[in-house]
Amino acid sequence: MATRKKPSRSHCPVNYGLEIFGDKWSLLIVRDIVFTGKKTYGEFLKSDEGFATNVLASRLASLESVGILEKTPHPEDKRKDCYQLTEKGIDVIPVLLEIAAWSAKYDAKSEARRQKEFATRLMKDTKKMSEQVKELVRNGGSIFPS
Repeated sequence: MATRKKPSRSHCPVNYGLEIFGDKWSLLIVRDIVFTGKKTYGEFLKSDEGFATNVLASRLASLESVGILEKTPHPEDKRKDCYQLTEKGIDVIPVLLEIAAWSAKYDAKSEARRQKEFATRLMKDTKKMSEQVKELVRNGGSIFPS
């Protein structure tokens, strides 16, 4: 059953984004797809941040209902579903990379800093890297495949 989205309180562009990504969990799901290639509920559940099962299920359903994610049956195990970004979701990648660049600049312990090549490319030309990552994700890849 699809979740029904309440109408926006306003048409402010910041409000629109916050209504979709107003909690950390939603962006972390998108991050997991883009950065590590996670695709299933079980893979998301293993994230370092420790998703609660009910929160994860709710956020996956919400992101699907607003067109950020698309759910398809797992090709090898029909009991599982796979989640992938729609084009609307792929368009969030530049935002994630800007957040990563900001974090690398201000957080001395940022994981982005430990990935030297990634950090260098990101700081040099975030826009170019965004386009490359968008294409990578469209083709089923991720920045740091496990």
